[in-house]
Amino acid sequence: MAQIKEGQKAPSFKLSDKDGKVPQPVSAGAEYTVLYFYPKDSTPGCTLEAQEFTASIKQFSARKARIIGVSGGDDTSKQKFCKKYGITVPLVSDTNHKVSQAYGAFGEKQFMGRKFKGIFRKTFILNKKGTIVRVFESVKPEGHAQEVLAALDELSGTARVKPSKAARPASASRKAASAARSGAARKKSQAKRAAVKRR
Repeated sequence: MAQIKEGQKAPSFKLSDKDGKVPQPVSAGAEYTVLYFYPKDSTPGCTLEAQEFTASIKQFSARKARIIGVSGGDDTSKQKFCKKYGITVPLVSDTNHKVSQAYGAFGEKQFMGRKFKGIFRKTFILNKKGTIVRVFESVKPEGHAQEVLAALDELSGTARVKPSKAARPASASRKAASAARSGAARKKSQAKRAAVKRR
């Protein structure tokens, strides 16, 4: 099985979507192509993943990134899948699994003790030159679209820098220590005044 790594040239392919269109891995109008492989149309995890990509399509477009989903099946299964669940991202049919094999996304799987051959859930980000710049292995469907968006921001240098978790508690600790010192000083002053009155 092929093992695709970051920095390698992405294998080319010609696969059609449900409308008979053949999206290419590299497009002149896109800075990045998100190529995601999923096991099967209309299954729960694959539906969730496709719906999240669909819901985020404007965010991907804003980053000049396009999305292509790849799985087995045929044009008919893709049409039913997209119509039933409102999927608008392009999904292409890798009927003989040659493209999935070329990307190292096809092989032996195991479920409930049963072994079989199938497509792995993997995602690749390609730049406009057709070079693979990010690989996601063993993808979890939920939240994956946002994970890919964050990677695109990182690749383009627009990722937001958040304060480190270590810095926030340190600041809070300093404030707490200052408050404690002020409280101790007030108590000491009150004790002195009380002692003077007793005299």
